[in-house]
Amino acid sequence: MIYIIEQWNAKPSWLALSGEERESYMNQVGQAIEELLNNGVKVLTWSVNDNSTSRKAAYDYFAIWSFPNQEAANSFQQLVTGAGWYNYFEQTNLMGKEQSAAEVIGKLISL
Repeated sequence: MIYIIEQWNAKPSWLALSGEERESYMNQVGQAIEELLNNGVKVLTWSVNDNSTSRKAAYDYFAIWSFPNQEAANSFQQLVTGAGWYNYFEQTNLMGKEQSAAEVIGKLISL
């Protein structure tokens, strides 16, 4: 299993759109998400970053996705870029294969 965590903030270009334009764009994104879900991709959450978070990241929104394989994760990344998402949102991503705490701790110890 591959996981991607997206963190983003709205850019001025998003804020400049009318509510109708934002809704239209998000409807298109929703259709693309439905196609992904039909191909084994899972949305674990879309969420607003809570202001009470300790050591809060400087992003207002985040999403966590799971993918059955690297090919699906790569296709998702291409889809996001192709949809023009980065024209409207400043974003950073995290991606990695599912691992146990012991595996990651082992990597930390071996640094």
